[in-house]
Amino acid sequence: MNRVFRYRLYPTSRQDTALGQMLRDHCDIYNAALQERRDAYAQRKHSVRYGEQSVQLKDIRADEQYGRWSFSSQQQTLRRLDKAFAAFFSRTKKGEKPGYPRFRSSRRFDTVTFIDGDGGKWLDNTVRMQGVGHVKVKLHRPVRGTVKQFSVTRTGRHWYVNVICVGVPVQPKPFTGAAVGLDRGLTHLIADSDGRFVDNVRPLRTAQDRLSDAQRDLARKKRGSNRRRKAVARVASLHRKVKNVRKDHLHKVARSYVDAYNLIVVEDLKVRNMTRSASGTVEEPGANVAQKSGLNRSILDAGWGVLLELIRQKAEEAVVEIVEVNPRNTSRTCHACGHVAAENRCGEAFLCQRCGHSAHADTNAARNILRLGLSLREAAA
Repeated sequence: MNRVFRYRLYPTSRQDTALGQMLRDHCDIYNAALQERRDAYAQRKHSVRYGEQSVQLKDIRADEQYGRWSFSSQQQTLRRLDKAFAAFFSRTKKGEKPGYPRFRSSRRFDTVTFIDGDGGKWLDNTVRMQGVGHVKVKLHRPVRGTVKQFSVTRTGRHWYVNVICVGVPVQPKPFTGAAVGLDRGLTHLIADSDGRFVDNVRPLRTAQDRLSDAQRDLARKKRGSNRRRKAVARVASLHRKVKNVRKDHLHKVARSYVDAYNLIVVEDLKVRNMTRSASGTVEEPGANVAQKSGLNRSILDAGWGVLLELIRQKAEEAVVEIVEVNPRNTSRTCHACGHVAAENRCGEAFLCQRCGHSAHADTNAARNILRLGLSLREAAA
């Protein structure tokens, strides 16, 4: 099993300066490689590949400015661009929005990747990088498995290292046969088949007033001024806090369910489709755009997709089975008799029009989800 472990770095002032320069120099290589690809295709209809650009690094590294950094990390920067083009062509073939690779400003280029043992080395309580030295690591949990590579990332004024490990041993939990169905929502983040509810913390809504003030303040600042840079940093800091609060809550929720159950059944929701804009086009304008925009914001604030991904990751490590089921009619079907009707549900109340069964609508849906999951599991056995 593969896993990523994230730790805070504590560089000295000299190392902090060196890390910033390392990002800027790798950003230069990324942008120069992108420019070469654009020019080659515009002038000769030729698609430049990673191999053609990688061999040029020897000449680039003759300049001391670029030669002091790891050759391997510069190769990884070129691979990063290559992957961006591969993703661009993949989206084009699928008929999705292409998203052509763009040039990066030095402020937005925030990650450099190292192959462990080649220009960089993970040493448990420190990480060594060519041109930077040994940087102190806050090791709040042990690294498990074999370190394959690591990425150094700048987030605001702080530095982090993401350690990518392979061969991480699983830690199977005792088998109890406990199973649960989860219904994701907005009033409650989760309603489960055991009748429990998990609160939706709504971190974006909580911070909305402060964000609005910060964004208005930013709009008044002159471009290029120091005050504008400070205002940008303030807005970014608030967004990071929102993200951290949301992710902390989702981690705890995912952990609680993985620790308690051997089988977790969830809806196979297409969150990307559910949160698409309703604005439409000039020829065919959308309807109820404002309401749909508010719904999209609430779904993304809840973090449905992130929650499912965290449950999957933790379940893999604990050898907990995850089953995804079609959500169709789970909210309209009576768990007691199986009667399906839109009239069965009225807001958060569920009252079957055939048998009179009553329950919280989300609890009823979670029990239907669990039943569908158990049926799929039996059919596959």
